Amino acid sequence: MPGRNGEILAGNGVVVLLLAIAAYFLIACLVSWLVFFPGGRALVLQVVAQCARSARQRVSQQKLPPVRLGPMPDVGAWIRRHYVLCLGAAALLSIPPLLAFMAGGKQMLGGYAVSVREENAQVTALLQGEQLAPPEALPPAVFVTPEVAQERPLLASASRNWALLDADFTQRLLLVFKIMKEQHGYDMAILEGYRSPERQDRLAALGGSVTNAGAYQSWHQYGLAADCAFMRDGKLVISEKDPWAMRGYTLYGQVAESVGLTWGGRWKMMDFGHAELRVAGVMKRKQ
Repeated sequence: MPGRNGEILAGNGVVVLLLAIAAYFLIACLVSWLVFFPGGRALVLQVVAQCARSARQRVSQQKLPPVRLGPMPDVGAWIRRHYVLCLGAAALLSIPPLLAFMAGGKQMLGGYAVSVREENAQVTALLQGEQLAPPEALPPAVFVTPEVAQERPLLASASRNWALLDADFTQRLLLVFKIMKEQHGYDMAILEGYRSPERQDRLAALGGSVTNAGAYQSWHQYGLAADCAFMRDGKLVISEKDPWAMRGYTLYGQVAESVGLTWGGRWKMMDFGHAELRVAGVMKRKQ
């Protein structure tokens, strides 16, 4: 029967372990409740105070013989002898609430804030099917000035054909152009839309200051990205050193994100004029 006894002991050990885990879980939940919920602490204090008042009333109504206390145990000595056990218990009780607090942030257990964002009527119209028409193409001379060439090499050969762009992306970008003009007074121009994989590789060969993406690693190859800038007094303004243009890029980023586009101004290698529509399952590297 030794084998049978061993199985019984092992089974009992598993039961004890499960009971210990359950007890620890309940204690951790109780500690978390008391730490993060002021209402819980108030309830517990109220119950304790009520129990204390009831106990005092019962004691005052009964004549009890004096209680002689024995010698008080040396709690400090016990803790010093079992300091490893005490530290382990303290860690087990404190780690779950601490992790929950760090993971959830300050508002994890807070109330739900009511959204105060006003609905953009133009975005609503886009989603309901309003179709915007692309603007007329700008003269090629606009894109070959020395100032433009200094900021954007090889821009003269870039494609600005709206027909090569994804239809959904086109409508969103045109809506951005419309909002920038009507609400902020900025005339916008597309610098480059669709980009062939060969051109992407040529730009990547110019170095990281131009692009870090090779062929089929950019949304330009899928007609889902465009680089844009501003028109002022008939000239293309690209330079980020121009305060007027920089303010425009900031507004452009906000408007682009409001219609569901990703703005390059938030990247580590910031590309303020870039916006793209990321569609799941589209981006693939050429095998």
